[in-house]
Amino acid sequence: MEQKTRIGVVGATGYVGMELVRILSGHPGFNLTCLVSHSHAGRLMSDIYPAFTRLADLPLQTLDPDQLATDCDLVITALPHGVSSKIVPQLLERGLKVLDHSGDFRYRDVSVYEKAYKLSHPCPELLQEAVYGLPELYRDAISRARLVANPGCYPTCSLLALKPLLENRLVKTEGIIIDAVSGISGAGRKADVAYSYCEAAENYKAYGIVGHRHTSEIEQECGYLAGLGQPLVVSFTPHLAPLKRGMLATVYADLLPDVQADRLQEAYLQAYENEYFIRLLPAGRSPETSHVAFSNFADISVQIDSRAGKAKVLCAIDNLGKGAAAQAVQSLNLMAGFSEGEGLKKPGHAL
Repeated sequence: MEQKTRIGVVGATGYVGMELVRILSGHPGFNLTCLVSHSHAGRLMSDIYPAFTRLADLPLQTLDPDQLATDCDLVITALPHGVSSKIVPQLLERGLKVLDHSGDFRYRDVSVYEKAYKLSHPCPELLQEAVYGLPELYRDAISRARLVANPGCYPTCSLLALKPLLENRLVKTEGIIIDAVSGISGAGRKADVAYSYCEAAENYKAYGIVGHRHTSEIEQECGYLAGLGQPLVVSFTPHLAPLKRGMLATVYADLLPDVQADRLQEAYLQAYENEYFIRLLPAGRSPETSHVAFSNFADISVQIDSRAGKAKVLCAIDNLGKGAAAQAVQSLNLMAGFSEGEGLKKPGHAL
């Protein structure tokens, strides 16, 4: 890689932005040229995160689309929902490619987005152009896109678990249940009593039990995986665990008649045998969040509960890794024409 692709991060000091800077600062194909932070403009990135001293001593700037267009080829926006939809069109107009982390461009139907996020979308025409940024589903489209919408962490974990079941018509499309657990960093870097140490430590709870906004995102993509062309209704319940980072989804689906364990395993092997970042676990092993921390890997195990007639699929990811920043870099590699795993083939946290 002789000429590096210039890249900027808007929202660089949030947890996702910080993780993007961590990965990209050591990426052989990208050159970090612009970091934007509304709350910390004028300071260095290493002032906010001292671990970046000598690695990313870059100044934090205010948002200036013209400056980004001058300094960057690609821009990552790690901004709140409702803010990205106002900023991204300005970047596209200036000829930049954009990967967005908010929910603003993940939906194909603007009415579903507006109901889930209780916002009016200012540029619904871009929903028809934006590509859902899950490479294991939309690799070719991502490589040609100028706007990629990075998936939510819960949808990433759930969809990777469900993909072989739905594509191979192995389960009933009614009654799918997803119980998923996230680390506290999934809530973002903000002051909120519910996520403070004394509230979150030694505690475990469900939240958003009915109507969590990621439900509609999961349902949209499940419908396409199942070949329905419309959303597939699932029951999704998120939980919060006292972890800094990590996510585990447990998926329950009713098997169709005569589906045996070997057929189930075969479907997962065929779906993921060429996917470097999907690790299928052997029988008797279950995914653990510590095994995927600080990585772009998704660890998956699948079993049949023959007594109940159900498939049970477990998937573990790092909510800031495969659930956010690392997956974004996987898509950025495709957008820039690099090897998909460039800068990402590193072990996770080892105990």
